Amino acid sequence: MVRAIQVFNEYYIMKRLAKIFLLLLFITQVSYSNGVGKKLEIGVEEQLGAYLPLDTKFVDEYGKEYSLRELFTKPTVLAFVYYECPGICSPLMMELADIINKTDLVIGVDYNVVTISMDETEKPANALKRKEVFLKTIDKNIPPESWKFFTGDSASIRAVSDKAGFFFKREGKDFRHAGTFIFVDSKGKICRYLFPAFSERSGFGILPFDFKMAIYETSESKISPTVAKVLQFCFTYKPEGRTYVLNLTRIFGVLILFFVGIFILYIKFKPKKVNSNLR
Repeated sequence: MVRAIQVFNEYYIMKRLAKIFLLLLFITQVSYSNGVGKKLEIGVEEQLGAYLPLDTKFVDEYGKEYSLRELFTKPTVLAFVYYECPGICSPLMMELADIINKTDLVIGVDYNVVTISMDETEKPANALKRKEVFLKTIDKNIPPESWKFFTGDSASIRAVSDKAGFFFKREGKDFRHAGTFIFVDSKGKICRYLFPAFSERSGFGILPFDFKMAIYETSESKISPTVAKVLQFCFTYKPEGRTYVLNLTRIFGVLILFFVGIFILYIKFKPKKVNSNLR
């Protein structure tokens, strides 16, 4: 009988621990969500299911004008960079070129890539120069039109970037911004975001499997929330360093709350010793 009571108490305690842990996570997430609910100035706020303005026009690296409607004919990887960027843009594009090399998906057949400059002062010549650099790093013989580099006016750039939840800020000749790949289906719907992690090779790293799954899901117009929410909770983007850093304060805060909850439950529901003289 005593053993049965102890087992019941242990089960009850574990059940309460699970509930309090979920409650703490919920409270912390709500608190965090309230913080990010404010309009971002710099960073990425996922807009899954949103449609990009397909009539918006940009000029490619050869000076030809295209609308997004003409570009999104298949799953498309969209990236916002600027071609004279001294920071994360080149490593981001290098990582994309590396993924194109590694994956067995065929660029130009299974998907296309569209790169848009966030700098309205850049011209097709800037775009062509960067395109030539990155295409040389790809071992495969890819159609030039499968990865296009665009420039545009500030209104067009903001119309698309704001809709995509990509926020950046000009500082002199440079821009403060984050780095991400946005996966868009043939109707202009945003289906997925991929946030590169750290890589010793380029500063960024994407698993070919993640990239491949993102393309497959986008081809079926599936909206797939990524681990971005967890990443945004655990990591903070530092524009001045143009990198993501682990937010130890936030993580330790959750851990402290969790262990405090465990301690309180242990004290409250600690099994009382049964007097051996009572039988």
